Formats: sequence, structure tokens, C-alpha cells
Amino acid sequence: MEIRPYQPADFGALDALWREAFPNDPPRNRAERSVPAKLAMNDDLLFVAVEDGVVIGSIMAGYDGHRGWLYSVAVRQSAKRRGVGTALVQRAEAALRALGCPKINLQVRSTNAAVIAFYQRLGFAVEDHISMGRRL
Repeated sequence: MEIRPYQPADFGALDALWREAFPNDPPRNRAERSVPAKLAMNDDLLFVAVEDGVVIGSIMAGYDGHRGWLYSVAVRQSAKRRGVGTALVQRAEAALRALGCPKINLQVRSTNAAVIAFYQRLGFAVEDHISMGRRL
């Protein structure tokens, strides 16, 4: 398996991966909107895991100079429990660390116990904050 920066030729496979991994995501989170917006940032923080020429995982990271964020961590069902997610998080962490990022945040649905446990195994902790948002 190789983890590398996203390339435009990966779009179809990434879109299929996200549809598999996030079937209930709203249209605003779909690849056709998120990927072009991410690429416009020109920050090289979108990575794919590739095995035998097939995209089996992805991670998108962001850094605003204050905190880093992880988004859209996805692994194909057929590749789960093989360390792909861990390797993706580690790759994004290394990229953020290289930018001087002091802390990484992420959001997980409170009902997703398996994903919460995954991040806890990687050293993330549930923090006593309330996540708020507003659609523009």
C-alpha cells in the first residue's frame, strides 16, 4: 500500500469510496463539491491510500495556522482492519506537523462508537467542548 497526495485522476475512485464510506452524507459533503474546494486551497493536504492501483482510502486535512483538522477519513470496506486508516491518519499528522501545527482536531458523530474507539486508540481524546456550526 502507498499513501500519496491526491491526483485529479483519482477523482472517480475517491467519489466511489466516499459514497461507500459516507452513504448518508448530505450533498454539501460529497466529493464533487469538497474535492474542488480543497484543491483550491493548494495546500497538498488531501491524501489517498492506493493498493495495486486502486484507491482504498482517503484523508483530508486542514491547517489554519492555529489548529489542524482531519476530515473525510475513509477506508473501503474490503480494506478495513488492515491498518489503512491508521496509516492515513499518521500521514496527515506528519504533514501537519511539518507545517508547524501544534494540535489536531476532528469531529465524530457521537453515535459512532467504533470510530470514536479508533481515534482513541490513536491517542485522540474526547474533549469537553460543544461543537457548533452555522450554514452560510
